[in-house]
Amino acid sequence: MTAVTARTPVDLPSSALLTDHYELTMLQASLASGTWQRRSVFELFSRRLPEGRRYGVVAGVGRALDLVERFRFDDHVLGILDEERVVDEQTLAWLADYEFTGDIWGYPEGEVYFPYSPLLVVESTFAEAVLLETLLLSVYNHDSAIASAGSRMTWAAQGRPCIEMGSRRTHEEAAVAAARAAYVAGFDATSNLAARERYQIPTTGTSAHSFTLLHDSEEDAFRAQVTSLGRGTTLLVDTYDVAEAVRLAVEVAGPELGAVRLDSGDLGVLAHQVRAQLDALGATGTKIVVTSDLDEYAIAALASAPVDGYGVGTQLVTGSGHPTSGFVYKLVSRADEQGRMLPVAKKSKDKASVGGRKYALRQLSPEGVAQAEVVGIGAEPVDDGDDRSLLVPLVREGEVVGRESLDAARQRHLTSREELPLPARMLSKGQPVIPTVHLDS
Repeated sequence: MTAVTARTPVDLPSSALLTDHYELTMLQASLASGTWQRRSVFELFSRRLPEGRRYGVVAGVGRALDLVERFRFDDHVLGILDEERVVDEQTLAWLADYEFTGDIWGYPEGEVYFPYSPLLVVESTFAEAVLLETLLLSVYNHDSAIASAGSRMTWAAQGRPCIEMGSRRTHEEAAVAAARAAYVAGFDATSNLAARERYQIPTTGTSAHSFTLLHDSEEDAFRAQVTSLGRGTTLLVDTYDVAEAVRLAVEVAGPELGAVRLDSGDLGVLAHQVRAQLDALGATGTKIVVTSDLDEYAIAALASAPVDGYGVGTQLVTGSGHPTSGFVYKLVSRADEQGRMLPVAKKSKDKASVGGRKYALRQLSPEGVAQAEVVGIGAEPVDDGDDRSLLVPLVREGEVVGRESLDAARQRHLTSREELPLPARMLSKGQPVIPTVHLDS
C-alpha cells in the first residue's frame, strides 16, 4: 500500500481566486488614494441567529487558517488577473508581493456563539485585511451552518451515535467541509472518504438497495455481504418485506449480526417491531440503525424507540433549513491621518454594525451556567472569576498560531454546549438562550 504524504497548506494551490471581484477593485482604488496603508480592524459576526435558533456553533476555523496561508498571488493567478484586466498594473505589482502580516483573533472552533459575537477580529492594513473578506465569510457561513444544525441533532440523539452521510446531496467539496463540521458538532463518523483522508474522520458504510436488487434473491445478497464483510456488518432490511428480511438476516449471519438498517416507513413503529423480532430470534445484541431524511425533529421523535444510531444526510448538509449563518465582515475601526484609531460603523436600517474593536467573554454563574455574552468595545470586559474569555490568537504577525486538532475542537463544542441553560436543548423556535451585552470602554 502506498503511504499518503500529507501536504502543508503552502504546498497546495493558491486560494487567492476564491474571492469576489470587488475586493480587488477596492484594493486598486485604495492604492490610488493612498488609504490602503491605514491600520484597520475588521470583524466577522452575525446580527442575528437563524430564525428560531437559540445558539450557533463556530466551525471552519481550521479550514480558514489553511486557506489564509495559501492566499498568495502567484504567477498563475497574476496572469489570469492581467489577461482579464481585472486590475491595473500598479495593483498587479502590489499583489505579487502580497502576504498577510497582521493579527487575527477569533472564537476557537467548536465554541457556541450568539448575535454580535465577534467570531473573528482581523487587524492589519486595510489592503491586507479587506482581501480576506470573501474567503473568510465563505468558510464560516457554510461550516458554522452545518455545525449548528449538527449540534442540535447530536443533542437530540441523547448519546446515540450519528453518522454524516450527505455527500450525494451537496457539492462535492462542500460535502467534505460538511463532514468536518458535523464531526466538530458531535457526529461520530462520515461516509465521505475524502474527509477521512484530509481530516482523519472515521468513515463507515456497507450497502445500498442496489446491492440487494443486483442479486437473484435477498438471501443471496445477505450471504454475499456477510461472506465479504463479516457477521458484524449492517444489513439493509427494507428493500422488500422488513419482517422477512430480518428473519433472513439472522438466519444468514446468526445472532452475531452487527446491525440492521431501516431506510423507509414509520421508523418508530418499525424499530419497535424489529427489536422484538430480533430479540425473539436470539439476536439481542444486533443494533438498529435508521436513515431516511432525518433531521433534529425526527431524531427527537425517535427518542423512545429502540434505535441505536442515526444516519443523517440532506438535512444536515443543508443546515436543516438554514444553509448559511448570515455572517458579515465589517470594518469597525480604522486609523485617521494621524494614526489614531477611530471607531466606524454602518448605520443602515436593519444592517447596523457596532463600531470599535471588540473583546468578548462568556459570563458564567457560580455553577458554571452561561448567563450572557459580554462584548467589550475598546477594552476587555472584567472577568469576575467565574467567566471565561472567548477570543484566542489565531494569526500573529502573519504566522498561524491557532491551529489545533479536530478532536480538540470537537471536545470544546461538547463542553461549551453543556454550559448553556437548559432551554438551549429545546427544538421549538425561540430567542437566543443568553443575551449579548455590549460594554463601552
